[in-house]
Amino acid sequence: VLTDLGSFAGLFALDLKKYPHPVLVSGTDGVGTKLKIAILTGIHDTVGVDAVAMCVNDILVQGAEPLFFLDYLAVGKLSPDKVTDIVKGVAEGCVQAGCALIGGETAEMPGFYDEDEYDIAGFSVGVVERERIINGAQIVPGDIIIGLPSTGLHSNGFSLARKVLLEMAGYKLNNYLGELGQTLGEAMLVPTRIYVKDILPLLDKYEIKGMAHITGGGLVENLPRVFPAGVEAKIDLGAWNTPRIFKMIEKLGAVTREEMYRVFNMGVGYCLVAGEKDVDGILKDCPEAFIMGQIASGDGKVRLFGEAK
Repeated sequence: VLTDLGSFAGLFALDLKKYPHPVLVSGTDGVGTKLKIAILTGIHDTVGVDAVAMCVNDILVQGAEPLFFLDYLAVGKLSPDKVTDIVKGVAEGCVQAGCALIGGETAEMPGFYDEDEYDIAGFSVGVVERERIINGAQIVPGDIIIGLPSTGLHSNGFSLARKVLLEMAGYKLNNYLGELGQTLGEAMLVPTRIYVKDILPLLDKYEIKGMAHITGGGLVENLPRVFPAGVEAKIDLGAWNTPRIFKMIEKLGAVTREEMYRVFNMGVGYCLVAGEKDVDGILKDCPEAFIMGQIASGDGKVRLFGEAK
């Protein structure tokens, strides 16, 4: 980083010794209606982590190492304490991702947002060596799908979660729920997990053929985004423990299994596809990872079987 925060633009010097044939990879995203929960609870120090996570996890899918991040924060009325908490979360997310917070913008927009409302979005840039770009093209039947656990809802499905938990079930965000071990608001605001430091070391040792960040659309819609033609995924729902908050939403809202796995991550935040020869090493180096399915010949769909734990 060659500039200080507050400059008109952020400068970043790329190490060409490490990346002789660099390809820049960019991503931008927001936190969505999870912000409503932050505003209602007054807890603002986690959504900044979400903003970073949603961007860096996306560029990681291509094999990119995140280099830097910028944030855009729009508020109805500038509250220094609130902004400080939000930016603390952004900084924490950048630490977890191993990237620089190179700049940002805070815009006060009275009359556009209510005084207590705000929105946050982020933008990240990473780099990958050209010959190491991961795009799923090498995935073949027989390859193994490995999952990494999510921390909970992450940053997707909040419209349905709010409808079921707050409107239909009548819970309050400050209700302590024994099955969750915390208040409902705290459980809903657990930050999105950042997978950069889990995944980057694996890329140096193993042939990772494809990866997917499980966001809106769940496993059903995100895994096929990295499939070549002629394959499908068979997913064993009993291969991992589903966090309790998803079970609550499914039961209290009478939500179908199909919709649950299309809206939520259901406990799997990130997936990778590798050949059988690399699986044992990956599981050893990443103890939280688990085998969750296999690639088969097919029509590009995700087929769910078994019963969730």
